[in-house]
Amino acid sequence: MATTVGDFIVERLHTWGVRRMFGYPGDGINGVFGALNRAPDKMEFIQARHEEMAAFMASAYAKFSGELGVCIATSGPGASHLITGLYDARMDHQPVLAIVGQQARRALGGHYQQELDLASLFKDVASDFVQQASMPAQVRHLIDRAVRIAIARRTVTAIILPNDLQEMRYEEPEKKHGTIHSAPGYRAPRILPHGEDLQAAADILNAGRKVAMLVGAGALGATDEVMAVSDRLKAGCAKALLGKAVLPDDLPWVTGSIGLLGTEPSWDLMQDCDTLLMIGSGFPYAEFLPEEGQARGVQIDIKPDMLSLRYPMELSLTGDAAETLRALLPLLEDNPDGSWRASVEKKVALWWKTLDRRAEVKANPVNPQRVVSELSERLPDNAVITCDSGSCANWYARDLKIRRGMMASLSGGLASMGAAVPYAIAAKFAHPARPVIGLVGDGAMQMNNMAEMITVAKYWQGWQDACFVICVFNNEDLNQVTWEQRVMEGDPKFEASQTIPNVPYHAFAELIGLRGIYVDDPERLGDAWEAAIHSEKPVVLEVKTDPDVPPLPPHITFEQMQHITSALTAGDPNEAGIISGTFRELFSGWLSRSS
Repeated sequence: MATTVGDFIVERLHTWGVRRMFGYPGDGINGVFGALNRAPDKMEFIQARHEEMAAFMASAYAKFSGELGVCIATSGPGASHLITGLYDARMDHQPVLAIVGQQARRALGGHYQQELDLASLFKDVASDFVQQASMPAQVRHLIDRAVRIAIARRTVTAIILPNDLQEMRYEEPEKKHGTIHSAPGYRAPRILPHGEDLQAAADILNAGRKVAMLVGAGALGATDEVMAVSDRLKAGCAKALLGKAVLPDDLPWVTGSIGLLGTEPSWDLMQDCDTLLMIGSGFPYAEFLPEEGQARGVQIDIKPDMLSLRYPMELSLTGDAAETLRALLPLLEDNPDGSWRASVEKKVALWWKTLDRRAEVKANPVNPQRVVSELSERLPDNAVITCDSGSCANWYARDLKIRRGMMASLSGGLASMGAAVPYAIAAKFAHPARPVIGLVGDGAMQMNNMAEMITVAKYWQGWQDACFVICVFNNEDLNQVTWEQRVMEGDPKFEASQTIPNVPYHAFAELIGLRGIYVDDPERLGDAWEAAIHSEKPVVLEVKTDPDVPPLPPHITFEQMQHITSALTAGDPNEAGIISGTFRELFSGWLSRSS
């Protein structure tokens, strides 16, 4: 039986099925940490190097395990450090509970050390539920509500615990007026649209002859259903970034990623379709979707607030993706005309050849596209792949070929730098027997990912499988922003903001007891990946990549080309590298399309 409030919190979370927390200690949360120390059989505590990384881990753990992610931190700076990682969970619709300490109740309002107005601080990121406890008997329903709301609404919740309260003797609520008597337990309902709405959706889709599908993270559990619907409609299918693992890339009608990091076949799919079926996606960029009025639209999403938000849908269906598609499938007619899909497949086949050719273009010294193309063919069947934000996400989105059974994710809605390594760590705790590979730019590695390699060094020997590889794209440049400055603003590279120090990341790995591999010759990439994937300890694979290989969008507008030309004529310090190699090929392709 619980003796303190801290003990009760650990026991109650265990009853809810929580088995691990990610966080960092401090005196504001000592009462709960003491309870964790007394209950090693109930809860595993994972110590991050920084609270922000702990929140990213909780977000990623929810993504990769399908369970509630929990992070914990002290008052003041510990609590405020969680915010960025919690926004990652909120924007990607992941269930995460944050537990934070606070100063003693008698000191609150006294401008005490590390006293922040935490309820106000968390009010946006945890807007569905954030409460500060004031009495021991209150904690029971705060835990129950916070967990149930986080899971049911797929969102972030937060509980604030004054440090003196954590040490008090736990008391159950009395049976009297003004008390709350809650219980644990929640099972998600079966969410399906009405039969007449399903029929209406089928009528729209059956009338289409050039059907395009777009799948996102909400369709991750509906691979078979998406494939069956696509086959029935003879549709092509694009994938939003968070939906990369919904469909394997060896399906000839899968056009790959869409948007700024997307592919030409996905662009063509959306520009030429007459019907759009969007499933579980909040893809934000309207310019990559059909023109308004061009296509009849049907959308499926479990969250009503995401419906008809990105494209004016003719019909919106609230429902679980797999359940809804299974109910919809018998109503769909087999499209007798396969010419649309055949044209999609032809473009996809040509696109993969184009990517292979671009990956082989010589660079100075290594083409970053080749880093990912060499990885694709060597990925273990059950690999989990994470990626950071930055130019490496372009190559992850376009060049990485996902196979059935793999998992992959990154910071989607927030697109935060610094998430790849904590994501990979969380993936390893969720699936300790699976290989985990992370792709990271050198900017993100310097920002906070290097420190979390120390976390890897602390825990890796307890993992069932030792395969844990972090590949660092070392180009000494904040490359995505550099190219955005050129393409969007027409400005040359601003070296003061964009150039970053050259750091021997592989040597750092060796310094902390891991393995480091350095590559500056593209012909050594294949062997390096083989060595890293089959290493007996975690690896940092550092590749010296060329910052002048452009991560340009799949469709380059005349205005964008004008901006790039303006950047070059304004004296870009990398002008010589930009006008050679892959950029020359892209420029030639743009000229042929625009002529």
